Amino acid sequence: MAEKFKKVAVDYAKKVVNGKDLQGKEIVLACQRFLDDLNREDIELRTKEPDLAINIMQKFLVHQQGEDLRGYPLQGKPFILEPWQIFVTYNLLGFYWKGTNKRRFKEAFIMVARKNGKTSFVAALALAVSILQRKSGAKTYIVASALRQTLEAFHFLTFSLGYKGLNKQMAIKDNAIEHSIKYNFGKDNGSMEIYAMPTNPDSQDSFNCNFVIADEVASYKRPAQYNRFKEATSAYENALVIAITTAGDNVNTFGHSHMEYCIKVVNGEVKDDSMFSFIARADQDENGDVDYTDPIQHKKANLSYGVTIRPEEIRNASLQAQNDPLKRKDFLSRRLNIYTTALRSWFDIEVFKRSDAKYNWTLEELAKSNTVWYGGADLSRTYDLTAACLFGNYEGVDVIIAHGFFPVTQAAVKSEEDHIPLYGWMEDGWLTMCNSPTVNMADVVNWFSDMRKMGFKIKEVGHDRKFAGEEYIPEMQKAGFKVVDQPQYFYLKSQGFRHIEKSAKDGKLYYLHSEAYEYCVSNVHAIEKTDDAVQYDKVNPTQRIDLFDASVFACVKYAEDQTRMQEKARKLNSWFGS
Repeated sequence: MAEKFKKVAVDYAKKVVNGKDLQGKEIVLACQRFLDDLNREDIELRTKEPDLAINIMQKFLVHQQGEDLRGYPLQGKPFILEPWQIFVTYNLLGFYWKGTNKRRFKEAFIMVARKNGKTSFVAALALAVSILQRKSGAKTYIVASALRQTLEAFHFLTFSLGYKGLNKQMAIKDNAIEHSIKYNFGKDNGSMEIYAMPTNPDSQDSFNCNFVIADEVASYKRPAQYNRFKEATSAYENALVIAITTAGDNVNTFGHSHMEYCIKVVNGEVKDDSMFSFIARADQDENGDVDYTDPIQHKKANLSYGVTIRPEEIRNASLQAQNDPLKRKDFLSRRLNIYTTALRSWFDIEVFKRSDAKYNWTLEELAKSNTVWYGGADLSRTYDLTAACLFGNYEGVDVIIAHGFFPVTQAAVKSEEDHIPLYGWMEDGWLTMCNSPTVNMADVVNWFSDMRKMGFKIKEVGHDRKFAGEEYIPEMQKAGFKVVDQPQYFYLKSQGFRHIEKSAKDGKLYYLHSEAYEYCVSNVHAIEKTDDAVQYDKVNPTQRIDLFDASVFACVKYAEDQTRMQEKARKLNSWFGS
């Protein structure tokens, strides 16, 4: 008799929501969503498929390696699901649109810290779903950036099938050309195929499948690595794409943006009934800090805490991270599931985001103010990203309005090669695609002119003459702007750099929620020099910091003008004996 597991799923959700099982806020939200969904009239929870899937996983699969908390070998022992894994299975396979045979969830995002059994779990789920949907000609792809990662799941399955003696009945290939498991269930009973492969969107346009496991999406450099396989499921009504990952150290990736979308889904900011979001991570305070030595936070990021995660081991690792800053970022991302910026990045982008989120002024509101604005232009090579910026202080808050320019003929290539979301920036209004082979300097001049027409009072605009070319300066002067030469000497730019850094940390910086500006900020690498000066550049050659650079130019002009006005006021006061 097959076991029934609905009570396990419901009890897990209730314990998490009631605080009897302490979990992170996104897991609490996922559990509350599940309990709310049980009362919806348009969907229903069916128990047959999730119960069958769980029974298949637990009866046909065994552990491939490892030891339990007492030190006894696990190899060959039954693969028993944890309550959180049963909860996930019930969500993914149990909900149907009422009165139909259409499953509710089409996509899932499962983000759990390392060594919690997520890869073996979704591999087991893949086998179960393949058996359940065999009459539809089930086909599964297990994909990742590196083949080695996909083979973790694949070899877990082949080991179990071999251990149970089922491999002799199946066609299994595991060689340099193909890694696959195939089985035909006989006439009118369907078939299943499971493939493991690296993502290569340039050669994967013709695939067709009903189930995809996208492993470690934090390492995906291009959205196409995910989207190609998502598109491959379009022929199946009850298809499912599961992205699984641990947090990474680069926020300029598909994995991070996908995570942010899924957070919006689970907290209700975005309504997406087809997306299941399950994100386990440690809690951050309002400043983004984590109490990373706290066992409670260890448990929140590690759903198999006390099962596959040894409390004493992770506690010791947290103390090492406390004493060795070089280990801290890896501990935060790999063990506590907190996204960190690249190790060489100077800024913590979350500090900028928290400051920016405090304010919501529109361009129209800022244009109508009496604020004096200072411009900056980072005039890059004519076939690369160019940036313009306005900087001003409004109601005690430093405001940055940044805009990019890129030649349309190079956009597609650079978006793919250097992973720059140029088209997204253009759609959001933060970038102008120049309709020419190179950046049209007239577009830059027109942007400043349009801002002035809107009402922005622009006092002067700084630039580096070396990159200004023959068109920019005369055209800016012709348009009536005061342009000022600003050589890119680090000791001159340090003033603007430090001013922006301090404003962000003080929560007094607003950049109109520009993702383009955030992208550039997160790519800044800096070295401290003498007298608090900094010399900065991009983290690696394929990234861009141009919008940040333009804001530094503008901020320097603002700071210099403030100093001039303060000196003038001091002299006036001295003349009048004040």
